Amino acid sequence: MPSTMSTNKPLRGIRVLSLALNLPGPAALMRLAQMGASCTKINPPSGDPMQHYTASGYELLHTGVKQKTLDLKIAAGQAALHKLLPRTDLLLTSFRPSALTKLGLSWKTLHKQYPALSLIEVVGAPGLLAEIPGHDLTYQAEVGLVNGLDLPPSLFADMGGALMASEAALKALLELKTTGKGSRHEVALSEAAAWLALPRQLRMTTPEGAVGGAHAGYRIYACKNGRVALAALEPHFAASLCEAAGIKLSHPVKDLFKPATRHALEAFLASQTRAQLDKLAVVKDIPLMTLPR
Repeated sequence: MPSTMSTNKPLRGIRVLSLALNLPGPAALMRLAQMGASCTKINPPSGDPMQHYTASGYELLHTGVKQKTLDLKIAAGQAALHKLLPRTDLLLTSFRPSALTKLGLSWKTLHKQYPALSLIEVVGAPGLLAEIPGHDLTYQAEVGLVNGLDLPPSLFADMGGALMASEAALKALLELKTTGKGSRHEVALSEAAAWLALPRQLRMTTPEGAVGGAHAGYRIYACKNGRVALAALEPHFAASLCEAAGIKLSHPVKDLFKPATRHALEAFLASQTRAQLDKLAVVKDIPLMTLPR
């Protein structure tokens, strides 16, 4: 369950209309609703695909969001949508640009009809590449976040894209305040994936990187009845850890990159239970989290 946001509602009075389906759009809408925006979601007659494959998740993401069903492919649905747009500050979409154009919702058309309306377009990739189909998995694979045959542990491109979409919404509102005009903002999931992959591109999380396994204080180890996620990266944390483990350091940084230090920590942690390590974390002020096997 995501943690609740601040009780402060900076977007109170802002009206958001979303046509965005699947995860990124609804996740962005959730953030905007939590900031106090009045949010309405338009679903097609078939519903949002997310309703079918993750019903409970869909309900969570749409807490406090008004929902309507409109068929935007027919005149009646289009007319109903255009009754809502004059009272909308932000329109959130997740269609390919060509699909928006077919629906009469291209930026050029919208901006002419509703000068104060801003458009947040969630797309797969930027510019002309937005017409190429893709999903979270393909965008993560493209930037090196997929290992072997295992699926990634979360939908990082989608959730990163949702944050970037809510960020774009705030940019649009600032522009509206200063210019009085709406603006268009493209949010590409491929770029969200690339942003999240930046530490890997900088080789921080590759095996030779400090947070990729080379630093003995920043690794996953086995303990007596489970595992421990150890994050004693800073020298003072590493020193406390090594003191508790009976490991003498001649250099507080360089020694943590030596195999001998890693092996000594491995042996110490393997002799400790989760309860012992949880207590050690508190007593010695060491950042760690114990886990089941």
